Amino acid sequence: MINFKEIKNKIFTRENLYCLIIISITFFLDRYSKILVLQKISENSYYVNNYLNFDLLWNTGIGFGLLSSNSSFLYNSITVVIALVIIFLIIISLKSDKFEKITFSLIIGGAIGNFYDRVIFKAVPDFIDFHYHDLHWFTFNLADIFITFGILIYLLKDVVRLKYEKN
Repeated sequence: MINFKEIKNKIFTRENLYCLIIISITFFLDRYSKILVLQKISENSYYVNNYLNFDLLWNTGIGFGLLSSNSSFLYNSITVVIALVIIFLIIISLKSDKFEKITFSLIIGGAIGNFYDRVIFKAVPDFIDFHYHDLHWFTFNLADIFITFGILIYLLKDVVRLKYEKN
């Protein structure tokens, strides 16, 4: 028999509340930055310095513009897969230790930010353009930064753990 009280006690913990706060802050910082960019930069590039521009691009693909297409079937399929990945990450996060919960919270918050744009705008606004002369990195947004940091922290944790297990 399913014990709903036990399930509720496992889900509604202080750790998970902190993770929900991290997810919310991540999501709202991403939304705020995109709202500012959409209001201020919509048509023109904004020069910051010799290495950074704010230049609004609409990304219909996934990270770094991969799988960009005019096909609504491909776009909708990718959007469904992204939704399933977010749900999967939430479930994994609920079963993780404190440190992993934080890293997953950064990833989930960023993923929800980009997912929101995919659903509302049918594309994700990317605007941070790092470059050196004519060599440009992929244009990205704050959500991408949160996702990347979450993944890097998660991977570094495993590298550090492996190093100490060898010694």
